[in-house]
Amino acid sequence: MRTVKSMERWKLEDAKARLSEVVRLAGTAGPQLVTVRGKDAAVILAPETYERLLPRPNGHKPLLRFLQELDLSGVDVERERDTGRDIAL
Repeated sequence: MRTVKSMERWKLEDAKARLSEVVRLAGTAGPQLVTVRGKDAAVILAPETYERLLPRPNGHKPLLRFLQELDLSGVDVERERDTGRDIAL
């Protein structure tokens, strides 16, 4: 997983002067971080990356989709009945 710390950093003035390059890199190398006065200000994303971050129209959350894609239907999972334990009070 990529973190903000591992992203390519661009000072705002450099990003403005080389916007075409920043946009191209967002599509090929991943999100690009733009800073203002040394502080994180914005992230430039490829449209595909942005789409993956949006909630699904059918209400499915990314975790649910992930679990569904694992296809664990063939795994036999049985829960043991736990009645607690005896504790001397």
